[in-house]
Amino acid sequence: MLFSKKKETPAFIPDTTQSRVTSVIGPGINWLGDLRGSGGIRIEGTITGEIAISGLVVIGETGKVECEQLKADTIIVAGIVQGNITCQKLEIRSSGKVWGDVVTTTFSSEDGAFLRGQMRMEENIEPVEQIPLSDDELSKDSEDSIE
Repeated sequence: MLFSKKKETPAFIPDTTQSRVTSVIGPGINWLGDLRGSGGIRIEGTITGEIAISGLVVIGETGKVECEQLKADTIIVAGIVQGNITCQKLEIRSSGKVWGDVVTTTFSSEDGAFLRGQMRMEENIEPVEQIPLSDDELSKDSEDSIE
């Protein structure tokens, strides 16, 4: 009688560098202005302005985003988005509502999810580029640091 070892399947190790939430805008916070950077952010408050994040954006159940354009690598919507979305991966949860056009490579939704707009699936989406600060913003930052 011959016994053999079970073949082990390789463990899946997710890339957590950009798939982890590192910042939170909590409920009751109202942000007016653009939000850009890299990493992961969870939005439970309200943001009015453009968002460009190289990484993960989670709009929680109490979160609301009003913008012309929301760009990120991965976006999970459990709250409300009023604006166009461009991302590699979009997931709309059962409580999520999106009013706007979507361009993505991967899309999933749960029962009850809402999307009003056009969806275009692409084979590849350009990664989110970090937008450099303008000369005015740079000079203002240097003036603030001098004071």
